[in-house]
Amino acid sequence: MRSFSPLPSTVIEPIVRTALLEDLGRGGDLTSDAVIPHDCTATLALTARQPGVVAGLDLVAFAFLLVDPAIDMDIRRLDGSAIFAGETIAKVCGPARGLLSAERTALNFLCRLSGIATATAAMVEAVRGHKARIVCTRKTTPGLRALEKYAVRVGGGANHRFGLDDGVLIKDNHIAIAGDIRSAIERARAVAGHMVKIEVEVDTLEQLEIALSSKVDAVLLDNMSIEELGRAVAMVDGRAITEASGRVTPKTAPAIAATGVDLISVGWLTHSAPILDIGLDMPADATVCTHLN
Repeated sequence: MRSFSPLPSTVIEPIVRTALLEDLGRGGDLTSDAVIPHDCTATLALTARQPGVVAGLDLVAFAFLLVDPAIDMDIRRLDGSAIFAGETIAKVCGPARGLLSAERTALNFLCRLSGIATATAAMVEAVRGHKARIVCTRKTTPGLRALEKYAVRVGGGANHRFGLDDGVLIKDNHIAIAGDIRSAIERARAVAGHMVKIEVEVDTLEQLEIALSSKVDAVLLDNMSIEELGRAVAMVDGRAITEASGRVTPKTAPAIAATGVDLISVGWLTHSAPILDIGLDMPADATVCTHLN
């Protein structure tokens, strides 16, 4: 299982609470309150319906806890675990109304983050044997960036900057408005703190040469061919971190990694990765509707 830092509860709790408020609205779960007796308990299993990598169980736990603190969760497979179809990830038991009211919010988080972790793991596997690391971007769901970047780490990838305030990345529009690459870099260096790295996006080898002469910390080699990437890495020769981007897939990633780049950024990991299909089901041996004393 991969090593990664878990998300703090101070990040998780408000996001889950907001999601529950969105789902429960002003009147709560009308269906469960009408159909399920208030003193009924049940046991349900989170079951994988396809293989992948688990991510987001802390959010699942918070979803059930916030709806009803009496719900217990027995986690069988931790975040970062590779799972197979049909495998039980966790079991939850307690008041049935609470289980059903929290179900969709819990699954939305778990399926979404596990999908990102699974897709990231596939990309990491595709470049195995090369030094390149798979990194995500700021192409995230508004309000969920911390969660989605966490899922990338769970899948074995690494994070690019979290926001506009933790690094300078001079892109094509910055250059166009500033006038040229050198001017943009000089202006950035004049105001950036000594702890802030400067990266610049380049589309051509000519732009790369200018960026290198300005001694940037990293270069984003955008939409270059494999041949151009190889030449770019040779030009850089260790003077800056090299990052490749642009329409990267598990099929194209190995060739990109073979050029010697340090990083491969993949935007679709956080904006288009398919969910991992996970269900909350009644186990075959479960006792149905045991009434509370």
